[in-house]
Amino acid sequence: MTFSNKNLTHEQLITLYKSILLPRMIEEKMLVLLRQGKISKWFSGIGQEAISVGVTAALQQDEWIMPLHRNLGVFTGRNMPLSKLFMQWQGNKEGYSKGRERSFHFGSKEHHICGMISHLGPQLAIADGVALAYKLRSEKKVSVAFSGDGGTSEGDFHEALNTAAVWDLPVIFIIENNGYGLSTPINEQYRCENLVDKAKGYGIEGIRIDGNNLLEVYDTIKGVREFCIKNQKPYLIECNTFRMRGHEEASGVKYVPQELFVQWEKQDPVKNYEAWLLEEKIILEADIVNIKKETKKYIETELEKAYDAKSINANTKEEIQDVYKVRLADNKIKVLDNSTKANENNKLESTEKKFINSITDGLLQSMQKHDNLILMGQDIAEYGGAFKVTEGFVEKFGKARVRNTPLCESAIVGSALGLSLEGYKSVMEMQFADFATVGFNQIINNLAKIHYRWGQNADVVIRMPTGGGVGAGPFHSQSNEAWFVHTPGLKVVYPSTPEDAKGLMIAAINDPNPVLFFEHKALYRSVSGQVPNEYYEIEIGKAKHVQLGNDITIITYGAGVHWALEYAQKNTDISIEILDLRTLLPLDYEAIKIVTEKTGKVLLLHEDSLIGGIGGEIAAWISENCFDKLDAPVMRCASLDTPIPFNLELEKNFMAYNRLEEMVEKLINY
Repeated sequence: MTFSNKNLTHEQLITLYKSILLPRMIEEKMLVLLRQGKISKWFSGIGQEAISVGVTAALQQDEWIMPLHRNLGVFTGRNMPLSKLFMQWQGNKEGYSKGRERSFHFGSKEHHICGMISHLGPQLAIADGVALAYKLRSEKKVSVAFSGDGGTSEGDFHEALNTAAVWDLPVIFIIENNGYGLSTPINEQYRCENLVDKAKGYGIEGIRIDGNNLLEVYDTIKGVREFCIKNQKPYLIECNTFRMRGHEEASGVKYVPQELFVQWEKQDPVKNYEAWLLEEKIILEADIVNIKKETKKYIETELEKAYDAKSINANTKEEIQDVYKVRLADNKIKVLDNSTKANENNKLESTEKKFINSITDGLLQSMQKHDNLILMGQDIAEYGGAFKVTEGFVEKFGKARVRNTPLCESAIVGSALGLSLEGYKSVMEMQFADFATVGFNQIINNLAKIHYRWGQNADVVIRMPTGGGVGAGPFHSQSNEAWFVHTPGLKVVYPSTPEDAKGLMIAAINDPNPVLFFEHKALYRSVSGQVPNEYYEIEIGKAKHVQLGNDITIITYGAGVHWALEYAQKNTDISIEILDLRTLLPLDYEAIKIVTEKTGKVLLLHEDSLIGGIGGEIAAWISENCFDKLDAPVMRCASLDTPIPFNLELEKNFMAYNRLEEMVEKLINY
């Protein structure tokens, strides 16, 4: 192994030695603790330390890094208190995730590290979003994301690199190629000669380096960082390396030929760098002895602090509170309370608008209000979006803020999260709610969980054009809101009127938590109403009493509100109370209780299929909490348990409204 000084001072070279020695000695201690049962799991990076240490040392302290399992050197390189890291690994509350996460599945905004999730790959797109924030602010910074050789096979790798290339983002993507994805060797993972060859396919630069040579890693990152900043381009670096332990300790290493360990032992990044320092007389044997002694003492001292940490006492209230970031009150924003009939006269100066135009209005005023709000989606710029919601926006706000995206939903959701790390707000348009499936992992496992995991919020709104009634078939008409209602950490909004659509859109953008905003396509141009002209909110989590009645209650949302109103207008002999939920997560249980107790007969109406629909959850809650007030079983009117068909007659038969009369009669006559 050949080292090149590159004009570093002796002091800098010795500092690098201390930086690479620390994670090695911590790891050796962790393996002892693992055998003693004092930690539950460990993913060893022994043999790969030069990459993490060299990369981190070459960056500015306030440049975001997205590390993986074997990147301990990133955390120690950012000078995170070792005692707190030990607490994290032990599952103590004083760790970085309050005991909610394991090993390196956490982050720290203070140290500009974004924690990984087990689904390897999503962290790459987060780096895109951070780099976009740097670019928008014209900051001379880069973001860095790590991937293993196995992770390059995932769609997230392709989407992130493609997006970074298309948007000219200053991102450094680092592949740690250690020859194995758990036990699968690289010859069973890819067919290109080198992984860095993939860079050409994205029209970006790349280089393959010796990942065990600390100075080569450091010097390469320094140069690549300057390139990315100067040219505003991404860069791919493949680091050739090897892990000397198993994927994690329990997996062992029987699948690795023994001769590879002999070969790579000679390439040990710590021992080789140490030997070079001695050979060049940059450091003396006595200095090394003292450094190792001091490092060992530091580790033991910090470990003792961790041992003193108190045991966790589960606090249910705190656990629930930490799912969402608390929004600070803003008295300057008008909050319109139209939740009851009594407040209908409390109106603002308004204009008649279609449902779709009210959404446009909410977005437009929010873009004017927040200069840090970014819109992203397929065809949303010059074309104005598939439904023309953002038509004309690019002329008003420019392409930097109204961004067409490649066809890569996962990367754009991840980019939205990256923007949030840097204090930006974003609204991403899913062209159809159905397409959320290809961004599902980012939504469910990154956006929803990140605040609970390590206190970082995701200030992201995802627009979800949804629903049937337009003959669009099974891939453009699904009602999939219930998928997301099951996920703590998300907020799910589903307006039925133009007034609510605008107010809830503004509220969603102002909310610091991830909000899925469902917009029924059939309502876009078929429903009109008076919409206040000024900037206002409708409170998220507050249902609306649409119609007062005494015989039965219909609880519904979205298009179901209009079905219920139409039915009530045709059947005036029945006094029907109609409650529009408006928000599906969190639910307004107080309003549900009030309308249930008022009539004693409840019908839950939604376009979603019966099984697994939110109606089942509400019915269960009513049965558990309002059973003594019921005069009949809680009933549900929902669409068929089939995919939604294309043919209009088949679609009509599928829809819940086709059975509404039957279900009302059944409830009335019970």
